[in-house]
Amino acid sequence: MSISTVGVVGAGLMGSGIAEVCARQGLHTLVCEQDQPALDAARRRIERSLERGRSTGKLSDDEVERINGLLTLGTDLEPLAACDIVVEAIVERLPEKVTLFEKLDRITPDHAILASNTSSLPIIEIARATGRADRVIGTHFFNPAPVMRLLELVRSIATSQETLVEARDFGEKLGKRIIVAQDRGGFIVNLLLIPFLTHAVRVYESGFATRDDIDEGMRLGCGHPMGPLQLLDYIGLDTALFVCEALYDEYANADYAPPPLLRRMVAAGWLGQKSGRGFYRYEGSRIVA
Repeated sequence: MSISTVGVVGAGLMGSGIAEVCARQGLHTLVCEQDQPALDAARRRIERSLERGRSTGKLSDDEVERINGLLTLGTDLEPLAACDIVVEAIVERLPEKVTLFEKLDRITPDHAILASNTSSLPIIEIARATGRADRVIGTHFFNPAPVMRLLELVRSIATSQETLVEARDFGEKLGKRIIVAQDRGGFIVNLLLIPFLTHAVRVYESGFATRDDIDEGMRLGCGHPMGPLQLLDYIGLDTALFVCEALYDEYANADYAPPPLLRRMVAAGWLGQKSGRGFYRYEGSRIVA
C-alpha cells in the first residue's frame, strides 16, 4: 500500500509535530482535536514551527505555503475515512485510547493502518478494541517530532509483517531512522530511560546532590544534551508519571516506581516546561530559575 493521506488524532505538542512532519514530506494530513480551542492552539504551534524554519532559511515561502496547503484541521473524525494511516496522539491513558480506536475502526477503510504514538502502553490492549488487530502498530515519535530522527515501531503479537513493512516505509518517507521493539512496557527507549530519570529524582529528593549538579554532571560527564531533571521537565512530569505507572504495573520492579516527589509535583500542577514550572521555572521555553 502506498500511503498518501495521513490522519493525526490529538494535536498537542506531539500530535502537531507529527502532523507537521507528514505535511513537510508531501502527505495530505488531516488533524483532529476534540474542540476548537485545542485546534486553534495546534494551528498556532504548527505556524510558529514553520515560521522558525522560514526565519532560519530551512524553509522557503513557497515551501511553507505548500505545507500549509497539505494540512486540514478539524474537530470531526469522519473525514478520516479518506486516510491510509491514522496516528493517535492523545493523552497517555489506556481507556481513552481504546475508546478512540473503537471509533477509528468503524470510520477508516479496511486497508488503513491504525497507529498509536503511545510511549509505554501495550499495543495489543489497544488493538483488541478493533476488528483489525493485524493492522494496528505502535509508532512512537520523539519530541520535537520535526527535529528528532528516531521512530520506534512497536509490533504486537497480532501485528502482521505486511503492516510492519508498510509502517517502516511510512517512517522512512518521513525521514526517520527506524528501530523495532516488541510489545513490552516501555519498548526499547523508555525501558532503559525511565530508571535513569527516576533515580535522578530520588537522588535529588534525598538531598544527595543539587538539581544543578545532577544535571551538570550528566551533561558534562556523560555527554547528554540535557540533564535528567531538565529532560523530565521537557517530557512533562505528568507524562513521565503515566509512563512510570504503566511500567511498574507491567514489571512490578521498584526501578520503575514513581518517586514520591514526582507524584507531589504533578499533584501541584508543576508539570515542567509546558506549565511554566517543574524542576526549573520557565518563561516560554527558556529556563529562568
